Amino acid sequence: MLKLKNYIDGELVEPASKMYIDNYQPATGAVFSKIPNSDEKDVQQAVAAAEVAFQTWSITPKDERARVLNKIADLIEQNADKLAQAESQDNGKPLKLAQKVDIPRARDNFRFFATGIMHFASESHAMENTAVNYTLRKPLGTVGCISPWNLPLYLFTWKIAPALAAGNCVVAKPSEVTPVTAYLLSELCIEAGLPKGVLNIVHGLGGSAGSAIVNHPDVKAISFTGGTQTGKAIARAAAPEFKKLSLELGGKNPNIIFADCDFELAVKTSVMSSFANQGQICLCGSRIFVERSIYEKFKTEFVSRVNNMVVSHPDDPKANLGAVVSKPHKEKILSYIDLAREEGGTILTGGEEVVLEGDYKNGYYIRPTVIEGLDYACRTNQEEIFGPVVTLTPFDSEEEVLKMANSTDYGLAATVWTENLKRAHRIARDLESGIIWINCWLLRDLRTPFGGMKSSGVGREGGFEALKFFTEPKNVCIMY
Repeated sequence: MLKLKNYIDGELVEPASKMYIDNYQPATGAVFSKIPNSDEKDVQQAVAAAEVAFQTWSITPKDERARVLNKIADLIEQNADKLAQAESQDNGKPLKLAQKVDIPRARDNFRFFATGIMHFASESHAMENTAVNYTLRKPLGTVGCISPWNLPLYLFTWKIAPALAAGNCVVAKPSEVTPVTAYLLSELCIEAGLPKGVLNIVHGLGGSAGSAIVNHPDVKAISFTGGTQTGKAIARAAAPEFKKLSLELGGKNPNIIFADCDFELAVKTSVMSSFANQGQICLCGSRIFVERSIYEKFKTEFVSRVNNMVVSHPDDPKANLGAVVSKPHKEKILSYIDLAREEGGTILTGGEEVVLEGDYKNGYYIRPTVIEGLDYACRTNQEEIFGPVVTLTPFDSEEEVLKMANSTDYGLAATVWTENLKRAHRIARDLESGIIWINCWLLRDLRTPFGGMKSSGVGREGGFEALKFFTEPKNVCIMY
């Protein structure tokens, strides 16, 4: 059985408590690894190592930092098959999805910020005949990065790479539900020659290891992706210490389909945007609004295609959906399907567990579920489910669909399908979401700002926004 270790001061070490947590494989429901149950002692060791390393790493030339990050990217690429297999086993997602999306994106995160730091420039402002102002940007020091379970290595590296590129040292905690690829990354960092203490990875529970990172007085900033309630708790803890915060939280994203859409593309993409990664992506479109004149046509075709989706174990090349991440999460999703029935919804397809055979009979599988007949303001349409569950709702006008789309506490992403250019601009302007896709979904340019409004978070990740977050600006004014 795989026994993970923390990565502190350049070494793989056991937790101070010598205590471990069981890690379950979603596809089988069986324990397959042991995770360090770290606490404030481990975090203190990690922060102390980071503080020492910062004295050197912060003044290491950018091109040398970039070289090390590119070396890590090279090693991710060279070990892509091993990492993808680990990600699929740990998370329950189809292996082909990890091979196509998760691991390539983790590699690209390091490459992008290794390049980006070489082009990261500050501003200057001349005051005519008087003075010139210029901005210095300095790394913050030791920062905390806490990532979620749905895209484990993908989102872990999305935080770590810009922090390191900017000259910070990092104490990071991956989700205790999906920790394996973060552990494998620590091995690659050692191989790449990343200096000791620059990156420290502490495994454990949010209430112990995560809380210790957030509350440590020497941790200058927190970058967190996860649930909104946890984000609120982090904000409450960090506010009195005036720590910088970047919080990428939940979503309840609308997918708006007008009658003048490219129908085939809209249906095909909506199936993917509803159920990719078992619907466990914060960007999935879980509320589908369809203009009434094409509602029945869309519903018939959409449900037909969903019925053809294969739910199977992650190594099955035919699998469109694998297992959801854990037994408690499976039970949460099924409880929302029961709630939808109570609220008057009609299950058009799915709505039940899938039981596989053999070694996979105890895995956490749910059939992709499509529901209609619900009021837009009901709990099913307002609360984040984060699973393979979507609702269909007809609409008659732009004003009506905007009201429904903007009705939730969330504002992360939205998708709009229309061939009317003016309408596309109007809807994009009026939707309360940080990311708007027009006639596409999950088409990502790493240079663009990423984040949400309202309860979907605070701040932006991606591109120079991330490098700005992980640096402190200082204005210098010199009189002529």
